[in-house]
This record gives sequence, C-alpha cells and structure tokens, in this order.
Amino acid sequence: MAGSSTKGHEMPELCVNIDHVATVRQARRTYEPDPIEAAREAEAGGADGITVHLREDRRHIQDADLPRLKAAVRTKLNLEMAATDEMVGIAIGLRPDLAMFVPERRQEVTTEGGLDVAGQEARIREAVARLKGSGIPASAFIDADERQVEAAARAGFDFCEIHTGPYAHAHHDRGATHAATAAELAKVTRAVAAVRAAGMQANAGHALHRTNVAPIAAIAGLCELHIGHSIVSHAVFVGMREAVAAMRRAIVEGAAAASPR
Repeated sequence: MAGSSTKGHEMPELCVNIDHVATVRQARRTYEPDPIEAAREAEAGGADGITVHLREDRRHIQDADLPRLKAAVRTKLNLEMAATDEMVGIAIGLRPDLAMFVPERRQEVTTEGGLDVAGQEARIREAVARLKGSGIPASAFIDADERQVEAAARAGFDFCEIHTGPYAHAHHDRGATHAATAAELAKVTRAVAAVRAAGMQANAGHALHRTNVAPIAAIAGLCELHIGHSIVSHAVFVGMREAVAAMRRAIVEGAAAASPR
C-alpha cells in the first residue's frame, strides 16, 4: 500500500532496484560489490523495498543472489522477470513479496517498453494464476495505455507498474517542450487512475531521477515507485545510503507539493 501521508497526500513507497550493483560485479565476475550489502544499505537509507530483475541471460542478478536476498531483506523483496515457465518456477520457489512480469529482448540494454499483455493475454493469465495459486501477488510492467490496463485486469494482476520512461526522457531532453513533458505526465496520471478503477493497485517506474520524480510522486493513488539506475549512479559518489535518502527527500517534496494548503 501507499506510504505515509504528507499533509493529506499519500506518499508512494520507494522500492530500490539494485540490479546495477550486480552489473558492476559481473563486469569482473567476482564477489564485489555485493548486491546483498547494497540492499542492506538501501534499507538503512530508507528504502521501503528492494527490487531485482533476474534476466534470462543473467547479465546482472544471479540465481544464487536470490535466496541470500530473501534472507537479508527486512522490508519486502520484489522480483522482476520474464513471463516464462522457468521464471515462474523460480518465483514460486523463492516466494518474493511481489513478482512482476516485464518484457525482455536479448539485444536491449535495459527494458525498452511495457509488457504487451493484450497481445498474449491467455498465456499471461496462466502465468499469473500459477503465481497467485502459490500466494504471490502479481504485477505487470505496462505502458500508459488503457488497452493494456484492461488486459492486465482480465489477466488477474494485483498491481500494474506504469512505465515512466517516456515521461522521464521528455523531461531530460533539452529539445523537448514543456507541453511534451506535460503530455507524457498526463498519460501516466490517466493510466494510474485507470489501474485503480480496474480494481488493481498502481506502481510506477523506469528512468526516474531525483530531478524528475516529484511530479510522479504527486500523482494520487500511487503505491510504490521502483527506481534503480539513478540511485546506483548517485551512490557511486555519495554512497547507497545517502543516495536512497536523497531520492526519498525528492519523493516527499513531490508528494507535499500535491497536498492541499
């Protein structure tokens, strides 16, 4: 559920994705930096949850990291994964607090868009049923598209995470107009409302940074923000604990700005 109230506005919780700590480790295929230590430091900085993505190509998080994270995380553990039989089996064995289906393409650097639930609804529904049959809440990472929201509801998802990449990239692009950024923000806002109207809980994430997160944090009804790369990047200079704390401050400011005066 959403985090603490900030003058009447529910502040979304911050779930920190630590994948790219493992990316640095895998560059040398050694033992450090350890993502489990990153999770502990993130929680010490105020993270409400830890998110990891076990990709099919194992480019960062490894299978052996999962039980260690499950034992170490004191908040909640969110597992991102492709909607495959292998990954569903891994999730059922691990029993994370939330399992989220995301699209994967081997050639991509990072996730490039939302899951096409509408285009593969029957297969996705079966995978969701397997998760929920084992008591694991299921989430879909989808674009801000009402058709995808409707398909996710039919497939039985408990949560939808709205892809904020287009908004974040418009915000960052010096050539983009204010109107373009506002239009992308409006899409996310409408998608969050649609998710809630469909009886699911709404999260958001991708490419969020402490310079652009405030307008997203101000959207009513968001439960969680899943943020990773910008926090890990900032942590290179200030440490994970402070990088998480700085992001939390930005979220608090955004939620406070949305509250009635």
